[in-house]
Amino acid sequence: MAACSSGILKSSDREDSEGEINLMDKMESSSKGDFVGNVSHYIPLPDCYKGPINKGHLLFDACFEGGNLGRVDYVSHFEYDLFVRPDTCNPRFRVWFNFTVSNTKNQQRIIFHVVNFSKTKSLYREGMSPLVLSTSRPEWCRIPPKNVFYYRSPDHQRNYVMSFAFAFDNEEDTYQFAYCYPYTYTKLQQYLQKLDSLGKDYYKREILGYSVQQRNLDLITISSPENLKLGSKAKVILITGRIHPGESPSSYVCEGIMGFLMSDTREARLLRKHLVFKIIPMLNPDGVFLGNYRCSLMGFDLNRHWHDPSPWAHPTLHATKQLVMRLDKEKETDLEFYVDIHAHSTLTNGFMYGNVYDEEKRFESHAVYPKLLCQRAHDFSWGKTSFNKDAEKAGTGRRYLGDCLHEHTNCYTLEVSFFCYTDKETGDHIPYTQEGYVELGRNVVKTFIDYYQLL
Repeated sequence: MAACSSGILKSSDREDSEGEINLMDKMESSSKGDFVGNVSHYIPLPDCYKGPINKGHLLFDACFEGGNLGRVDYVSHFEYDLFVRPDTCNPRFRVWFNFTVSNTKNQQRIIFHVVNFSKTKSLYREGMSPLVLSTSRPEWCRIPPKNVFYYRSPDHQRNYVMSFAFAFDNEEDTYQFAYCYPYTYTKLQQYLQKLDSLGKDYYKREILGYSVQQRNLDLITISSPENLKLGSKAKVILITGRIHPGESPSSYVCEGIMGFLMSDTREARLLRKHLVFKIIPMLNPDGVFLGNYRCSLMGFDLNRHWHDPSPWAHPTLHATKQLVMRLDKEKETDLEFYVDIHAHSTLTNGFMYGNVYDEEKRFESHAVYPKLLCQRAHDFSWGKTSFNKDAEKAGTGRRYLGDCLHEHTNCYTLEVSFFCYTDKETGDHIPYTQEGYVELGRNVVKTFIDYYQLL
């Protein structure tokens, strides 16, 4: 687990009768120098300050599952510089943040500056804003875009900075801020346990393998029992998600896929009757748990290692590739689709990346599913969908499997925006909600009804 940077507060700190925290146990802050872990119950103060901790001295914490905040610098009583912690063992990626703030004062107004993003292009230019919830209001909502600014800062070597203003209105609350809706490893396990408890004969959960830190690599199979009998001919749809841990919308899309397939609607029954769905909802559970944006525990971008995954360095990818190769070779199995679900940090809408083929008939066939999904899903964009064979994408699941699997297997990357989709009629930007991502997942599987003409 990523280390936590201790600040002024420790578990042994004492409070006096007026709620002020005694500074006798004050520790040297690590937030002024290099940082390798998350801040832990840290209160940044001016260097010259020697008094007690009072209400309004903000307490920052990111030492929880999926948390990310590597450093906090006190600028003034009204401003703080925030530094995203890089992915473990890889300093290149700094995008995802997820932290809490407490010990606030009623009506306290603060400007936060996130100063070290690793990307310059950002949906903040398009009106995206951070998410916030609090103890008394546990539903995520977006900070008003008018309070968010994205710009080159002369105070930070002209790097791009995202600043947002926020007013704390309940001093008893703890506030949580995040780049996008978090979806933790624990949340997935709880959801799968609910599916387990339904006791449906068309649902099967297996542990395909374990991560470096021994977290489950879950494989979910949903289909009519007749399709799973030995010797039965089966058309298989393989779906994976969360190979990049900070791309949390992909987990909501996966939840929408599984939830719809488990339902008792006529469409779901038809899909289970004719198809076998195999879903790996979280390919990088360690990275998700640690609050990384793109990499695994050991600093690998797993979506660049499909060609030769290591059983010890990339165990979840190695196990997944073995499954794919086995499905491709089984005579009774037609692996017809592979869909890898991601989230996009610079584009809006849902869209797909597909492959380019020299044979015209194969390429035309490859374009059918995205076109049908565009007709089915109001937030999916055919205009943003593209087909390519860029050299830099050669190690991705879509490109590698598209080259090595049987020619009838369609391999895609499904992308969905971290922020919004464009309304096809009005042109307005509609921010995604958790339910919006789930609905896209439902439409992904409903589109197979259109593709196979099951109705």
